[in-house]
Amino acid sequence: MWRVVSTILIGAWLTACEDPKPVGRYEFEVSNRFKPMFDPDSAFTYLQTQVDFGPRNPGSEGHSRARDWLIAQLKAASGNRVFAQDFTAEGYGETLAMTNIIAAFNPTARSRILLCAHWDTRPRSERDADASKQHMPLIGANDGASGVAVLLELARLFRDTPPPIGVDIVLFDGEDYGHESDIDKYFLGSRHWSANPPVPGYMPRFGILLDMVGGRGAQFPKEGFSMRYAWPVVEEVWRIAAGQGHNTLFLNEAGPPVADDHMILNQVYGLPTINIIHHPFPDVWHTTDDTIEHIDTKTLKAVGDVLVELIYRRVKP
Repeated sequence: MWRVVSTILIGAWLTACEDPKPVGRYEFEVSNRFKPMFDPDSAFTYLQTQVDFGPRNPGSEGHSRARDWLIAQLKAASGNRVFAQDFTAEGYGETLAMTNIIAAFNPTARSRILLCAHWDTRPRSERDADASKQHMPLIGANDGASGVAVLLELARLFRDTPPPIGVDIVLFDGEDYGHESDIDKYFLGSRHWSANPPVPGYMPRFGILLDMVGGRGAQFPKEGFSMRYAWPVVEEVWRIAAGQGHNTLFLNEAGPPVADDHMILNQVYGLPTINIIHHPFPDVWHTTDDTIEHIDTKTLKAVGDVLVELIYRRVKP
């Protein structure tokens, strides 16, 4: 069920779908358009606030508090152009109440891209070396909060310096719910969004998913599904990263396919989407040690700088 926060967004999407601009999906250019500066300290503050809510797995107090806070942040940045897509899904002996949070920037632009991350955290820490902690939910400083923090900082930039293209931000819920052997209980938010898009025919030029983009010592190879479904976007993003001196972070090498929300967007919805993701997964992945002490503002800044360059100077309007 959709809970409408603003009807402006739907109107903009309808306009965009009715008469798309004649710009190719993967048309990029090198321009000198003005671009704002990504502030890693601001992004870190957004990350810290999420962590302070505690675990944000569906059904928890932290999940409820984070939901309201995220909606408020995106409403303030987008001028109320926000939808909260509430839905339920069956979990393991429980019915999960969840919300995808969607915001639009430069809503009248027909040329649009999508940025996304998951905002929920895992309800168990089965990779923890301490067996007594494996039933505990994650804090999710990197796996959850980092991608959202980068997107919230970008949203703040979009508020102050509207991008030359339309940008839609989606924060997916329920990405990390399932047991490791049960893929059908993962990606609950992106599955629901793909079955219930904003409007019929909504199709931005491409999407970018951020997952675990704040860790110290992170490495981002060219993820396998990204190369299969949207390799021109991968090449442009990694080209920008190399030009900014981030070669040790954005590795010029192929990585394996990683099951994540972008897999659903590519295979179910048909939206070419790449994933910027730390791989091999860090040692703190799915453990109680996924805490803020392992976050590096330099990593957040590198990812943010690359996306600012892409959005403001490289995607052809």
